[in-house]
Amino acid sequence: MSEHPRTASAWGLDEGYWDGLGQWHEVHTDTRSAVLRAMGADGEEPEPATAPVLTIQAGHPACLDGPTELTLEDGRALRVDESLPPDLPLGYHTLHPLGGRGATRLIVTPGRCHLPEDLRTWGWTVPLYALRSSQSWGIGDFNDLRLLARWCCKELDAGLIQVNPLNAAMPLLPQQASPYFPTTRLYRSPLYLHIEDVPGAHAAGMALGKLATEGRDLNKQSTVDRDRIYRLKMEALERIWAGFHGDPAFDRYLAEQGDTLRHFARFCILAEHHGTGWQTWPPEHRRHDSPAVMAFAAAHADRMHFHQWVQWLLDVQLARASAELPLMQDLPIGMEANGADAWTWQDLLALDMTVGAPPDEFNSQGQNWGLPPFIPQKLREAWYEPFIQIIRANLRHAGGLRIDHVMGLFRLFWIPTGMGPQSGAFVRYPVDDLLAILALESYRAGAIVVGEDLGTVEEGVREKLAAYGLLSYRVLWFETDPPARYPRQSLAVVTTHDLATIAGLWTGADLLAQLDLGLAPNVEGVSRLRDSLAALTGCEASCGADEVIVRTHEVLAEAPSSIVMATLEDALAVQERANMPNTTDDQRPNWSRSLPKTLEDLQQDRRVRAVAQALHRPEGGIDQD
Repeated sequence: MSEHPRTASAWGLDEGYWDGLGQWHEVHTDTRSAVLRAMGADGEEPEPATAPVLTIQAGHPACLDGPTELTLEDGRALRVDESLPPDLPLGYHTLHPLGGRGATRLIVTPGRCHLPEDLRTWGWTVPLYALRSSQSWGIGDFNDLRLLARWCCKELDAGLIQVNPLNAAMPLLPQQASPYFPTTRLYRSPLYLHIEDVPGAHAAGMALGKLATEGRDLNKQSTVDRDRIYRLKMEALERIWAGFHGDPAFDRYLAEQGDTLRHFARFCILAEHHGTGWQTWPPEHRRHDSPAVMAFAAAHADRMHFHQWVQWLLDVQLARASAELPLMQDLPIGMEANGADAWTWQDLLALDMTVGAPPDEFNSQGQNWGLPPFIPQKLREAWYEPFIQIIRANLRHAGGLRIDHVMGLFRLFWIPTGMGPQSGAFVRYPVDDLLAILALESYRAGAIVVGEDLGTVEEGVREKLAAYGLLSYRVLWFETDPPARYPRQSLAVVTTHDLATIAGLWTGADLLAQLDLGLAPNVEGVSRLRDSLAALTGCEASCGADEVIVRTHEVLAEAPSSIVMATLEDALAVQERANMPNTTDDQRPNWSRSLPKTLEDLQQDRRVRAVAQALHRPEGGIDQD
């Protein structure tokens, strides 16, 4: 294998990188060899083949090499000679050169994401799993989300609600707690279904009532018991499914989702059968298109139909919630290597690699997120279909989309299996194509896009994202400037799920928790952050957390940002952060703490209303069809 730097560069592999601490790292020879091997590069082919994709902005001229037949997305065919017509419709079209060469995908993009000029609104960041009402089965569901959205819209005049990723985990026990480690980024978790709203639920009778009682008893616990909830809800759904006799709306959903949903449902029945993810299945079941998989699906057609029906129910209930108030969904950076999406797209993934982050101020050892990356060249050869499907699925019933680690559109930090983050390397992606697709899907959905641009950000990245109409993500804990100096094209928040809450920082509870867990936190840095918060809010050391919480959001409201948001955890003075990085489930219940008040009670909470009043902005909300 050639390991010449020029070969590595041709495949998108950087020779080195600057970490968040300002240190330069050369890529190890072993790392370079492993990454190139994972991409399929070898000495016979020093550069990747040019993939058949052409991206243009609507209204801009584009020349062709010769006579071509153009098939538009709607099926119409045109003869094109030397240049494309300037009035081509937005969308995904196909070029068929008359000289006999292979087809090329033509992407016509608006060039910018949907972004209303007068956008100026506020909203809540809500961990849906933690939002419980008296009717919940131990976990927040789409009916809870609908009721919260209605209250926020009608009484608080909020403009949107941002939720955690809603994607499905493996259809097995134990259920994965982290919403950022999904089996698929295309479909949703049945844990979020409100069972009583499922058509046919009342006909299930006394048996369902017993399950509901058991489910509501789980509300007494302070943490979410996903495994028990999954058992209860799946049993309830199976009872209702037994009496389901069809629905034209379900038929339309099946037709619309097509092969994508069939692949997911086949994965679910195989996972249930084998009890594991696909990489340990018998060889004949490891590929979604194998004859053995088709035969297995045919033999288990009813169970496969059941999983498709569950996804339809989720789609219907999410649509109802989003009709009350625009929802901003959250897109994880990747998916589980042993899960449904990786099974379907395994030929496009570097399965012997994971993505993460190099060392920075908050993680001196770097991070490994355990998620396999797409191979850039393979993704382009597939005409970006996986990326298109993922973006489209997460914009469904959404007024906005937050993209976790948006720098991954530019480059991802690949870590070879068996090596640590210190041995990682950055791999470049076709960012112009990916942003063009993102702009097109955002435009079609009428949804804004926010890029979570935290961590190690290259020079010029934020400027390019802004040019494409994405909102920057400004977190008070990370910013040196006060909110009043934040850019207009941004979303401003105080903290995130991985960082201390206001109450946790102010009281010192978060620092004590880190020390108790043996995490060796930056004590001086935490002290400086608390001092900075005191100076920013004008609060004395003797001030209580409630006063600091309200005052912090009053200061945040001074931001000219298009959107300002508060977390329900901050508004309820929660001291524990949702997730403590570098800890395991047996150390603390990450992603599993319920809010300290029910949905009914938080609507009467004076701090929640005070924070809402502090952030209230009456003008320029998100459009909702």
